[in-house]
Amino acid sequence: MLQDKITQYTEEIKAFAPSSSADVENFRLKFLVSKGIVKNLFDEFKTVTPEEKRTLGKVLNEFKQLAENTFKEAQEKFGSGEKQKSQQIEGDLTLPGNGFQLGSRHPISLVRKEIVEIFKKLGFIVSEGPEIEDDWHNFSALNFPPEHPARDMQDTFFIKKQEGNDITLRTHTSSVQVRLMEAGKPPFRAIMPGRVYRNEAISARAHCFFHQVEGLYVDENVSFADLKQTLYHFVQEMYGEGTKVRFRPSYFPFTEPSAEMDISCTICKGAGCNLCKYSGWVEILGCGMVDPNVLENCGIDSKKYSGFAFGMGIERITNLKYVIKDLRLFSENDTRFLAQFETELI
Repeated sequence: MLQDKITQYTEEIKAFAPSSSADVENFRLKFLVSKGIVKNLFDEFKTVTPEEKRTLGKVLNEFKQLAENTFKEAQEKFGSGEKQKSQQIEGDLTLPGNGFQLGSRHPISLVRKEIVEIFKKLGFIVSEGPEIEDDWHNFSALNFPPEHPARDMQDTFFIKKQEGNDITLRTHTSSVQVRLMEAGKPPFRAIMPGRVYRNEAISARAHCFFHQVEGLYVDENVSFADLKQTLYHFVQEMYGEGTKVRFRPSYFPFTEPSAEMDISCTICKGAGCNLCKYSGWVEILGCGMVDPNVLENCGIDSKKYSGFAFGMGIERITNLKYVIKDLRLFSENDTRFLAQFETELI
């Protein structure tokens, strides 16, 4: 009968005297698991008559509490002993510690920070935007109409094709310029650092992702002379006084007139070397006056306001600053390469 079984197991539990944690575990497996004695007795309790349930219900619950309390006391006794044993510290605590190695800023982060600091002194704020963009902000608003040949200059990764406004990974941070101009009113003076993506073969001179810093200044009576003086100041701050600058006519859909800006080679000082292809000059950025169509696309009166814009690859600036000849080193996480920048100020 159920009452006899409860009495028998109660005596067994009261006589339980474990001598190790293994005995405690065996007790749990016998009484408290899903197929243990306590569970089986409750299953059997369901089959007794209503009269027996009135008397046996309380007895069975007391038996269950006895089993659980007995296990808990035994567990605390032997568990605490095991815990104390595991917490024993081996070795001589008076010896010096092993220490740990500090990391360092990535060279891209170092140069990005330096560029931002230079332009902040000129009154430029930092503006950021999404890396996943729509066609309007990445292309159309910047004078890249659909099917225009200029789009081939920036082959990209399309995430989703949809009629009228495709979704893509941004090919430049110029999309942040569009968002800035759409959201406010002139004047604007901001730089836009960030990661960009282009569908290019990975090599020592190109990668499918890289980092840019673009700049925008829109106000009344902004001229190309303002652009030249701003970039000249940047070059002197970044590469040192005496660094020469030259501008060459170029083409960008979103600026008119447009120019490429070169600096005298920082390696050979203009004498000619492999880095500058023996020309004495190295291109570092593109720039120009913001095209009136771009201003109008963003809701700005191009007859009242004018502006300039520029954009540079942070990897290119870093290459020249630290004489790094392979672009792939920036993303390979080779600690031998990264350790060279531990002494750089952050």
